[in-house]
Amino acid sequence: MLTTADFFRYTQWSGIATLVFAVLTALGLIFKWGIRFRLVGATGFMLVMTGGLFSLSLVPLSRTVIPGAAKFTLVYDNGSTHAVIATSPQITPTQLEATLRQASSNLYSSGRLGSREENQLTVRARTIIHPEPGVSVPVYLGQIKRSLTNRQDPEVKVEIYPEKFAQLPQPTA
Repeated sequence: MLTTADFFRYTQWSGIATLVFAVLTALGLIFKWGIRFRLVGATGFMLVMTGGLFSLSLVPLSRTVIPGAAKFTLVYDNGSTHAVIATSPQITPTQLEATLRQASSNLYSSGRLGSREENQLTVRARTIIHPEPGVSVPVYLGQIKRSLTNRQDPEVKVEIYPEKFAQLPQPTA
């Protein structure tokens, strides 16, 4: 994964290229070259590119890694208070708790909308089981609720549904 230092290095090179395009554009306008207006467009594009790279060099792009968390896929996110992740049917309750904590941390954003009545992000974990051929059943294994306003929420509530784990297929040796 690219780091902010990498983006800063790319910003420097892009800035140099932008200056070169600006000089070429100025020369093109002075000497009335046929490509002068294309150079204006290329210089504008380079300015936008340099600005974007600079902004990426300021904001960390790291994700939270919690030991013991399993891989998950985000399957639903309404952009405000609800999200659903999918996990493997072979997940254990301890892995599920770590996975829910990691997902809630990664999905936290100060831009999520809440309301006075519902000011928490709820992330639910589900898996798919196949009780018989051609039939797929989603099974919700647990959920986590965290604050939408506090990144370091001390009152995170994790709920694991042990009765749902009994429905999961047992691994064969």
